Amino acid sequence: MGLNLKRFKKILFSLITLTSVLYLTAVITGNSHLFKAVSSTYLVGKTTPTINDFLLFENRRVDAGVHQPWKISKKYNLTKNKELLVKIEKHDPAAFLVVKENEIIYENYWYNYNENSLTNSFSIAKTIIGLLIGIAIDEKKIKSVDDPIYKYLPQYKNNPDLTIKHLLTMSSGINFDENYKNPFGHMAKAYYGTDIEELNNSYSVTTPPGERWRYLGGNTIILSLIIEKVTGRTVSEYMSEKVWEPIGAKSQALWSLDRKNGREKAYCCFYSNARDFARIGQLYLKKGKWKNTQIVSEKYIHASTSPAMNLRDKKNKVVDFYGYQIWVANYKGFDFYYARGIQGQYIILIPKKELVIVRLGYEREKKHQHKDLYTYINFALEQ
Repeated sequence: MGLNLKRFKKILFSLITLTSVLYLTAVITGNSHLFKAVSSTYLVGKTTPTINDFLLFENRRVDAGVHQPWKISKKYNLTKNKELLVKIEKHDPAAFLVVKENEIIYENYWYNYNENSLTNSFSIAKTIIGLLIGIAIDEKKIKSVDDPIYKYLPQYKNNPDLTIKHLLTMSSGINFDENYKNPFGHMAKAYYGTDIEELNNSYSVTTPPGERWRYLGGNTIILSLIIEKVTGRTVSEYMSEKVWEPIGAKSQALWSLDRKNGREKAYCCFYSNARDFARIGQLYLKKGKWKNTQIVSEKYIHASTSPAMNLRDKKNKVVDFYGYQIWVANYKGFDFYYARGIQGQYIILIPKKELVIVRLGYEREKKHQHKDLYTYINFALEQ
């Protein structure tokens, strides 16, 4: 008995020592985020972030104002295309909604989600940040998209050529990475870490701004820091006052923070529901106008949805698919624009058809880019 107890104490001491060494090593090497990452995924049976991660992090409310309910179409949920519905269900959706001519014509929910359920929009948040930059410009808090970054953030004084437009169009030349499978990369540290500004400041401009398009969440984080600086408000407060309240959102949204009372993870982690996300699409569809109120100028919306044709991506392809933190495309002869999250979150708007489509869920088509996106559009065009 005594021998077993000694052996147990020895094993316990070894485990404590090993854990302490690992912890100190992680802190010293700037990888303390790994403990949060592991405890939030593998130790609870997951391998990636999920649409319900607001339960794991500190959040800031994005308050709603007076609710302006959607009109419900007389053709609500009368679709008969079961084949497309099967395709929609293939990738584990949580919500799917179609607004046509300012009325909800179709909606469906899965896995006990409903019209009030909060889910993570992931990179749809980037489009929201782009929208807030436009409002700050309209309010003359920012002079223009051509302003140098150092004008607002002195830490970039050694990069006078770096402008807000470079951040908006993902062409900053900063050496962020966007590898979601790398546990030591920028995205993992931004998602699970506790100081997103300090993290961002550890990266620098390594190639000339305005030459190469690289989709990098770090650019969006810098835009959020500019919003904070010029407005004197948190990103959530500014979003609530300038967008969420005026467009009549039903429910308060949540924006996950890097720590308690900290800073929003601006490149991701805005949580809301399908009906309220559709309002963002409707705002873009109506060129920045909500009913009789111009929330953001038509000029800025036009610039946002115009592709950055002067840029080329890593394959030397002309960037005809991205504007200011929003994707640009054409399908079946229709120009359309969309915000997109990594697990197949979409806000899609097709101006000529007065359609807004919202899809929220757990995964997306990975083998064939846009295959699932076109399924959602095909379904909406039949309504």
